[in-house]
Amino acid sequence: MLRAVLRVNYKSWDEYFPHIEFAFNRVVHRTTKLSPFEVVYGFNPLTPLDLLPLPQPQDFINKKGVIKAEFGRKMHEKVRDQIQQQSEKYANQNNKGKRELIF
Repeated sequence: MLRAVLRVNYKSWDEYFPHIEFAFNRVVHRTTKLSPFEVVYGFNPLTPLDLLPLPQPQDFINKKGVIKAEFGRKMHEKVRDQIQQQSEKYANQNNKGKRELIF
């Protein structure tokens, strides 16, 4: 992505990097079926402002934190399962047609 964006003005890559990183993290990956933002935050933000936390009343912080932590744990389990399934799929595709050696 950097190469495509900086085709003309390659000396200013540091100015473009945060925008490119944000765009990359919004892309849904084939293996996990989720974007990196969805894995970490539970949603795909439209702008960087969507990542800023909203102020919450003090008495809801702990309850919401527990709910958010549980959501994150379930999301990570889902991602781990997707990666496992994709790895098994690739392994099966690579092993097709190979004959077993009998000793």
